[in-house]
Amino acid sequence: MTTVLDITTDRRLLRGRGAVSNTVGRYEKQQRVLMDDGWDDGWRDEDGAPPPLRTEVIRDATRTIIARNKSPDIGFDRSINPYRGCEHGCIYCFARPTHAYLGMSPGIDFESRLFAKPNAAELLRNELSAPGYVPRTIAIGTNTDPYQPIEKKMRIMRSILEVLRDFRHPVGIVTKSPLVLRDADILSEMAKEGLARVALSVTTLDRKLARAMEPRAGTPTRRLQAIEGLSKAGIPTGVMFAPIIPALNDPELEHVLTAARDCGARTAGYVLLRLPLEIKDLFREWLEANRPDTAKHVMSLIRGMRGGKDYDAQWNVRMKGAGPYAEMIAQRFHMAVKRLGLNQDRQPLTLDKFRKPPATGDQLSLFEMAS
Repeated sequence: MTTVLDITTDRRLLRGRGAVSNTVGRYEKQQRVLMDDGWDDGWRDEDGAPPPLRTEVIRDATRTIIARNKSPDIGFDRSINPYRGCEHGCIYCFARPTHAYLGMSPGIDFESRLFAKPNAAELLRNELSAPGYVPRTIAIGTNTDPYQPIEKKMRIMRSILEVLRDFRHPVGIVTKSPLVLRDADILSEMAKEGLARVALSVTTLDRKLARAMEPRAGTPTRRLQAIEGLSKAGIPTGVMFAPIIPALNDPELEHVLTAARDCGARTAGYVLLRLPLEIKDLFREWLEANRPDTAKHVMSLIRGMRGGKDYDAQWNVRMKGAGPYAEMIAQRFHMAVKRLGLNQDRQPLTLDKFRKPPATGDQLSLFEMAS
């Protein structure tokens, strides 16, 4: 593997970012290392600080929008991702390794070089209109967040919801962003028909920890406010305590579920931290930079729940882990859910209201045929 220089990971540029490096993906033949060659003085400001790292948005040329899977341990077989990469910068994000397929780093590139799908609504309309299409709940937000900061301007997620509403197609959404409240009008309309539900991911109530771990996501308070706002709008709303990171946020499990329930959450779920591929090194790097006093202990507990490894990808094990510590977390979760009255009235979204709305010109064609 060839080594090349890289000045893009000067940590002074990375304020407000999650990863602390921009190491190459697993498919690259070159390895980047940080080195100061003395030529950067000209691009610093008058205080000597380097300029901030800017987010780049690239048009995604995808020709399909519905992604399908056959994973036996998740409750959906299709999903939509309006964006690839995520500016929220959550250090633990299991979608990070997907940037390696693009020849980019799962580190800083993942959160600063984003791919948007502005024609998503058109693609979706075409796929839902295809002969023989059979509706099943579409999951959105299971990979990257559909309400990350660039959605405020691009409004791709809103255009997707407009199509799903027109087709009366069920959708389940997971997000960390209070921006979801912007679309409460569409979601409440769909919810009345049993076609929509939303879960807010709340990993901690500690603003300082959230800032370090999820630097550009909504604050814990704003996420709880989003749960409250959606619930008051009649939208079935839940909370995801995900991921659970031992000795870092797992002591907050009961507090997060209680706060979410008090704001109107009806359901709850959790997922244990997953460290596949490049994430294991990125997360360890982040731990050593942000929690040096507990980094070894955290990693030891993680390996204790993963059969002595950083990650175990077995079906039905990867989400919850194994061993005494994982069993204790599961027991705590189920006891809290029972005590708080969560997960008691969760109804499946309806599939029998799906319809293909009239296309432009259909009414005129009918009129011409009648005459």
